[in-house]
Amino acid sequence: MWISEFDYHLPPELIAQRPLPRRDQSRMMVLYRHSGEIIHSHFSKFPHYLHKGDILVLNTSKVIPARVWGKKGNQTIEFLFLKQRSQNTWEVLCRPAKDAKEGDVITFSPRFKGRVIRQEKEGKRLLRFSSKEVLSFLKKIGFPPLPPYIKRPHYSEELRSLDLKRYQTVYAQEEGSIAAPTAGLHFSPQILGQLQTKGIEIIPLSLDVGLATFQPVRTERVEDHQMGEETYTLTKESAQSIQKAKKENLPVVAVGTTSVRALESSFNGKNLQPGTHSTDLFIYPGYRFKVVERLLTNFHLPKSTLLMLVSAFAGVDLIKKAYREAVEHKYRFYSYGDCMLIL
Repeated sequence: MWISEFDYHLPPELIAQRPLPRRDQSRMMVLYRHSGEIIHSHFSKFPHYLHKGDILVLNTSKVIPARVWGKKGNQTIEFLFLKQRSQNTWEVLCRPAKDAKEGDVITFSPRFKGRVIRQEKEGKRLLRFSSKEVLSFLKKIGFPPLPPYIKRPHYSEELRSLDLKRYQTVYAQEEGSIAAPTAGLHFSPQILGQLQTKGIEIIPLSLDVGLATFQPVRTERVEDHQMGEETYTLTKESAQSIQKAKKENLPVVAVGTTSVRALESSFNGKNLQPGTHSTDLFIYPGYRFKVVERLLTNFHLPKSTLLMLVSAFAGVDLIKKAYREAVEHKYRFYSYGDCMLIL
């Protein structure tokens, strides 16, 4: 299977640059994968497509303000804090990477400095700090790790505050992601309340969204791509609830591709295995889903592993048709864009 099969043309003006005034105002394409029917709806109607007893699985991982600019002398370098390696050591991406060499001291603020202790591949570095409170400093000086297609050439405090609030789900809890599980951005407290009133069982899990989720595919053949690892946690209670629903033939609805990967990775052929684990599961057409039966997802970049996952779930031809209709109907694309419910 060739990567070119997952390409499509998207007019740049359809890439959403800001969130809508209200989270649940987004448009929602409803895709029936068995009949091929497509309905154009709105996310405010999402609860109408679920029934009492359905299981709705949310990724509750919280985005950290991981984007920071530091100084080496008079030189400014952009950093993306990827993950904590130890109490005071973090793995980061930096740009331009050539300007951050082993031994260099980077100043982020008068009280927040780090030393490059190792150069790694693909622009990665290890930074060691004198303070153990790195995350606290990031919360004070960091910016949301927005994807590059959302343009922020100049950041006002108002715009920073907007992104800090809206590039985050309302139910986020466990800090650790460097990108938002964007399908969850549409949920408001009101929608969650409607779902609970209707008898939908809301099940949390946590997958820390890292480089693996948005890493570009650089191979010509899809099968040659190697997914990076990401960490997920499924509690015993969540695993039992999902297992019970499966036995009772109640549908499991995953919110976002990260929830899909965590659920499918946790299945051992018979049961879901609770605990904290790493996954490098790469889902592309030909994959047979064992847990997830319905999916709420955003519209994804061409040639991305996320587009391959939804194509595996709904079928390549149907997803291509749906994306063509989304462009024709001027849906808003990507992180701050509209969504698709696949039934």
